[in-house]
Amino acid sequence: MRAFSHQPLALAEVAQLLWAAQGVTSAEGLRAAPSAGALYPLELYLAVRNVDGLPAGVYKYLPEVHRLKPWAEGDRSHDLAGAALDQDFVRRGVIVIAFAAVEARTTAKYGERGVRYVHIEIGHSAQNALLQAVALGLNAAVVGAFDDQGVEHVLQMHRSEQALYLMPVGKR
Repeated sequence: MRAFSHQPLALAEVAQLLWAAQGVTSAEGLRAAPSAGALYPLELYLAVRNVDGLPAGVYKYLPEVHRLKPWAEGDRSHDLAGAALDQDFVRRGVIVIAFAAVEARTTAKYGERGVRYVHIEIGHSAQNALLQAVALGLNAAVVGAFDDQGVEHVLQMHRSEQALYLMPVGKR
């Protein structure tokens, strides 16, 4: 659903969404979404516009410790929507989860077929986050149409990371 209210999300809601997408689920380090060879090429960024107790900015999710690492300060919603081909609903989400990947983690073992595995994995991870959003009574949408380099620049991603999916989220 692409309609979002301006109400802030609770930090606990954000934490649950990120955990559902890539959280660690076992002592062995396995995660909520399957990964070819347990190589975990996905990286999650969080663009925050309106979350209780969390300043606007960009954060990187650290699944091993279930924490957010401050990445870049300030509301990036306008710039992120611009990089998403001016899709205004991206700006209206109170958060945007950006799914990125370091494909080399998987292709080092599986060759070019590893790229396919990364794309399958991102589908599993995004599905988990979408299902969690529904369970929390939130609206979320998926966005694949964007300027890759624009999104990577706005979120200040590492050069080894490739933006693959955006997910704006907000209350109904």
